[in-house]
Amino acid sequence: MSDDMLRAPAEVKFADELDWLESIDDGPKPFSWRLSPRMVRLFILGSERSDGLEREIPQKWFGDRSFVERSIVTLASDRGLLLIGDPGTGKSWLAELLAAAICRNSTLVVQGTAGTTEDHIKYSWNVSMVIAKGQSRESMIPSPIMTAMERGVIGRFEELTRSTSDVQDALISILSEKYVSIPELDDDNIVFAQPGFSIIATANSRDRGVNDLSSALKRRFNFVRIPVVTSKKSEAEIVRFRTEELLRRHRIELDLPPSLLDILLQSFADLRSAAASATSDDDKLESALSTAEQIGVLEDAILHSHFFGDRVLRAQTLAGSLVGSLARRSPEDLAILNKYWHGVVEPRSKRDGGLWPDFLEGGREAISTLS
Repeated sequence: MSDDMLRAPAEVKFADELDWLESIDDGPKPFSWRLSPRMVRLFILGSERSDGLEREIPQKWFGDRSFVERSIVTLASDRGLLLIGDPGTGKSWLAELLAAAICRNSTLVVQGTAGTTEDHIKYSWNVSMVIAKGQSRESMIPSPIMTAMERGVIGRFEELTRSTSDVQDALISILSEKYVSIPELDDDNIVFAQPGFSIIATANSRDRGVNDLSSALKRRFNFVRIPVVTSKKSEAEIVRFRTEELLRRHRIELDLPPSLLDILLQSFADLRSAAASATSDDDKLESALSTAEQIGVLEDAILHSHFFGDRVLRAQTLAGSLVGSLARRSPEDLAILNKYWHGVVEPRSKRDGGLWPDFLEGGREAISTLS
């Protein structure tokens, strides 16, 4: 079934795992949860030998165990969960995995934008049905959040701080009162949340000041701050996991040389260090230099090698993808990358050799082409 979708949701992609875990799960389950909290954690973080399971459950989210446990406990208490952190730290992926494991539905999602309205989190109307038959529950279009309330499952709100204050205020009553009133109807005009309903929201810490959360809304969420991955080992695992997933989806047989992955990780570490020491925004790349962007650079290089190269991932191709992905402003970003290539990559290629000289050449060519 997942082969029929461009991107299958987690509950479809890992349906076999979830079915098996549900069949062996004898732990206590809050509300209408499909898995116990222990099994939810195991599904997300993967199994260990000490778990004594008959089959291995691979790790799907790479981060501190305590973040996952606190998230699960929050949802078990029926409080809202707010995952907050820098771009590319895996907030949305963790939210999807939590919803998939708890209720086998991660698709009840509202995307927060400047254009998000109160209707998107409550309900709207089918205009043609209202004209024909008048306002009724039949002619009402429930939002994903209202649908989650009625079913007693998890609703998701992406980029909460991107939505305006009136939308955030509407969310306060849902989180506190656990019902939505429908004043347009005389009968059957209240939708009550069923046991198991909760909301997982995400917020980008770089959006602070765009639409700050009110203190009233903050009180109704438990905050879990997801830090930027600083461990090279953890970051390598994340990139490798996502890359293998990409190769399977595209049915591409292509080796990822460990030395090339090391170059990618080291380059991003160098550029992050340079951004941290920069004295002005003009001296920083516009890119957040997140793990997600590393994956995007690698995906671009792999697909380019597969379709236009000799189906071998080379350092020159990786360098070109990195420059092409990170050079968003001209000439500012190109100047920063050029400085990095001359000041860091060139000395390292002379000192360390290996694939660095090819990486140096590929980057120079890409910078020259874009300049």
